Amino acid sequence: MPTISMFRGIKVYMNYSDHQPPHFHAFYGGEEVIISIETLEVLRGTMQSKQLKMLLGWAAFHQDELTENWELARKQQELFPIAPLK
Repeated sequence: MPTISMFRGIKVYMNYSDHQPPHFHAFYGGEEVIISIETLEVLRGTMQSKQLKMLLGWAAFHQDELTENWELARKQQELFPIAPLK
């Protein structure tokens, strides 16, 4: 599970050859969510409201990069880091 970004205690990662739909995983304080890249909706899991809002804002800003990394992961290619939330 390559980590593609980390900010404010949130770890964002993707799995190689993961299932559809395109998504990413995020971990914070023992909680994990799976977020759809296309719709930015939580597909599974929970996270504290404040962190989830930060995560979704970050994802909206980096949606194109997340999509590019998803395509790389599907091809078993190296993923690139995405700038953290500042």
